[in-house]
Amino acid sequence: MPRRAPPPPHDRDVALAVDAIRRILQALRRSTRRARLRAGVTGAQLFVLQILEEAPAASLNALAERTFTHQSTVSVVVDGLVRRGLIVKRRSGEDARRVELRLSPRGRALVGRTPHTAQARLIDGLRALPPEETAELARLLRRLVAAMGATHQAPTMFFEDGAGRG
Repeated sequence: MPRRAPPPPHDRDVALAVDAIRRILQALRRSTRRARLRAGVTGAQLFVLQILEEAPAASLNALAERTFTHQSTVSVVVDGLVRRGLIVKRRSGEDARRVELRLSPRGRALVGRTPHTAQARLIDGLRALPPEETAELARLLRRLVAAMGATHQAPTMFFEDGAGRG
């Protein structure tokens, strides 16, 4: 039987990149499944709760910035958490147009018994990279998204399909 030629170097790099993306997605999917089983919330909801545990948000826009998502996306996630009594929404005393968000006692108890989400670990990992590497990664990922023809898709929170428009 003839020996197969090794794959071209570019194909090896493609395989390494695809494997890295798979590992990231697997970690996110496992984290989402754990959130659902242990806490009864989605991974995106748990991520929002953990962000609010660090500090209340002065507005939906402020929370969107802290979760690296669009305001309309985080708004849908927050609404579900408010309905479940895990987040308290109230009008700002300084600006009645603004809504402040904080954990309810039930939300604080839930967060206290859950591990950090993969979303938080992903953000921590990206922040740990040197700024020039993060900028290069962002540039390359935008090019990959364009090459896949996916630039028209709104970037919702991980595994939170249909959670608003961005």
